[in-house]
Amino acid sequence: MSTKIRTRFAPSPTGRMHVGNLRTALYEYLIAKHEGGDFILRIEDTDQERLVEGAVDIIYRTMDKTGLHHDEGPDKDKGFGPYVQSERQATGMYLDYAKKLIDKGEAYYCFCTKERLDSLKTAVEGSEEGKEITVYDKHCLGLSKEEVEANLAAGIPYVVRQNVPKEGTTTFHDEIYGDITVDNAELDDMILIKSDGFPTYNFANVVDDHLMEISHVVRGNEYISSSPKYQRLYDAFGWESPKYVHLPLITDENHKKLSKRSGHSSYEDLIEQGFISEAVVNYIALLGWSPEDNNEIFSLEELIKMFDYRHINKSPSVFDIVKLRWMNSEYIKAMDNERFYELAMPYIKEVITKDYDLKKILDLVKTRIEVLPDIKDHVDFFEELPDYDIAMYTHKKMKTDSAISLEVLKDLLPLLEATDDFSVDNIHSIAMQYVADKGIKNGTALWPLRTAVSGKQMTPGGAFEIAEILGKDESIRRIKIGIEKLEKALG
Repeated sequence: MSTKIRTRFAPSPTGRMHVGNLRTALYEYLIAKHEGGDFILRIEDTDQERLVEGAVDIIYRTMDKTGLHHDEGPDKDKGFGPYVQSERQATGMYLDYAKKLIDKGEAYYCFCTKERLDSLKTAVEGSEEGKEITVYDKHCLGLSKEEVEANLAAGIPYVVRQNVPKEGTTTFHDEIYGDITVDNAELDDMILIKSDGFPTYNFANVVDDHLMEISHVVRGNEYISSSPKYQRLYDAFGWESPKYVHLPLITDENHKKLSKRSGHSSYEDLIEQGFISEAVVNYIALLGWSPEDNNEIFSLEELIKMFDYRHINKSPSVFDIVKLRWMNSEYIKAMDNERFYELAMPYIKEVITKDYDLKKILDLVKTRIEVLPDIKDHVDFFEELPDYDIAMYTHKKMKTDSAISLEVLKDLLPLLEATDDFSVDNIHSIAMQYVADKGIKNGTALWPLRTAVSGKQMTPGGAFEIAEILGKDESIRRIKIGIEKLEKALG
């Protein structure tokens, strides 16, 4: 095996990329790049029944947008291809390797019918009602060579099974969990070649990882229970096994496995919810790994420099959507304005159709939102003044109530009507002069003005910025509506 670090991401094209799969890809990428190694993309399409049209495109698109650019893959053959398992299967290589194991007594043909296999099913004790497993009884291992050849010649459907002894133990080493030993009696004779001629995932990835000289195999710890069977395959072939790196489970806030029902289980789910790709990658990097310092914001380049897989945790990682929203807000704040405009425009145009300076509005919300769809609730008042409650004019800290607000708005209205300069600076000068002349606090004047032009308790930006964007005519119209509301309420 090559001394160069070589990792592979081997997704099945069955739909959107789950957060757990993206973390696996990210960690494999970081392990390789941290050591100047190669990161390989391999498409594992052995389960033909689960293939989803367009899913390969999703894999390529997700990896491109997250910056996890592969060094080798179906589109970059560096001499280890094909990189698609169905194309490798077409060469007959997997069956050839299975036959080598059969010759060594490490595997055997199984001709059992579905009916016989169903008869071996047993209920799983303590599990959900109706859950059953099939523990194969090695029936076909007892067939003579002549019986096997006769069955093959007759075209009887078969699978190839691994032959695991029932005595002794199997040990493998994991970089996170250390040495793990299991009793062979706990291992079943897993299928290596299915009846359709395709290899199982378990068999194909062992063969492919060896032939592609993969040095580190990174996967979720749900595969720990299968690893002894992988190790037995490596030993049976006489191959050096790769380093295993099993990652902790990702759970939701209720400490249950993150599922599609959570609404944010895939990369594309998160992007559609307005998260920034870089923030998603940054956050996922921390689901199972933490740096030595307390910093949490890292670019992909910074992660490459500091990532050490030996610091991966054993305990499950909670996918905290609240923390991801916070991290996303930090990325938005630090984002170049032009890129922010590009990403944010589709959202603001959903709620604003009038001819306002949308970039000025976006400047107001950039530091206030966590995800891009938040923009809509922050800015919808620009499109149409909401029918607000006049109780909003009362604010103890600003020393204002309905009566004071009515007086302020009546005083400011003619001052604003008299100017044609509706810039922030000029509106500010007019309001501050009024405050000085009246001898009142700034908030006593500005709270009623902001309430009148926005109709909202909380707004991005203050009264001056809002009024400038609305323009003179619309601002005056809204102030008059405020006066009418207050006059009607006060009688």
